[in-house]
Amino acid sequence: MSDFETVRVDELPAEGILLDVREDYEWEAGHAEAAVHIPLEQLPGRLDELDPDEDLLVICRTGGRSARAAQWLVANGYSAYNVAGGMDAWLTAGKPLVAENGQTPTVL
Repeated sequence: MSDFETVRVDELPAEGILLDVREDYEWEAGHAEAAVHIPLEQLPGRLDELDPDEDLLVICRTGGRSARAAQWLVANGYSAYNVAGGMDAWLTAGKPLVAENGQTPTVL
């Protein structure tokens, strides 16, 4: 049994912070405009950038890394939810993307 909940892209609450834990190159290719980017391996060292009183909606490409991040965040006193299907589900749902690399936004 997990210590965190999973939420589908089409059920994301209006409140909360979308936390993208993908690698830099993935983020640069396409991400949700309002998302906060902290790659998974940097999360422990950058934890102070997150508000423990905010719900964190954790997303990666397909849901594996975000599940690990959500579990770790909950174990450290944060309220975290794994976004099922990740950015692949985001793209499939037709949610908007922006890119940092000057290309058409996509999910890598």
